[in-house]
Amino acid sequence: MAWVTHMRLLTILLGGLFPMMALAKPVPLDDVSRQEIAERIAPAGTVCKQGEDCAANLGAVASASSEPRTGEAVYNQFCTACHTSGLLGAPKKGDTAEWTKRVSDLGSYSKLLEQAYAGIRSMPAKGTCMNCSEEEFGNAMQYMGVKKE
Repeated sequence: MAWVTHMRLLTILLGGLFPMMALAKPVPLDDVSRQEIAERIAPAGTVCKQGEDCAANLGAVASASSEPRTGEAVYNQFCTACHTSGLLGAPKKGDTAEWTKRVSDLGSYSKLLEQAYAGIRSMPAKGTCMNCSEEEFGNAMQYMGVKKE
């Protein structure tokens, strides 16, 4: 019975609050307040692509290396979180018995590489290295202990 009283009170409060909000007039903002709001909601940065006018004043543009990253570099940046601890069943770095079993189950190193690169079990496609080439991905697998054919 008490909850009915509470519900009626809530209905009365909300019923009175809605018209007050609907009829309320907006508060005028001064120029300083408008400027502060504009600064708070402004974009954090801009993107300037090579070849655009704005790029002429940026200086040197970072370029990608023409050589593939080493397995150690890829592993340390992208693979270590799961393959050091075995998170979600990931084979651990250096566990050659587990890696050999997985190669054997699929029939070849290239099939394991193909499936892992596309995403296998709990690992998404390319692990967490969205910009890894298949060669760099393979370098990381070999660094972890997968024997190449």
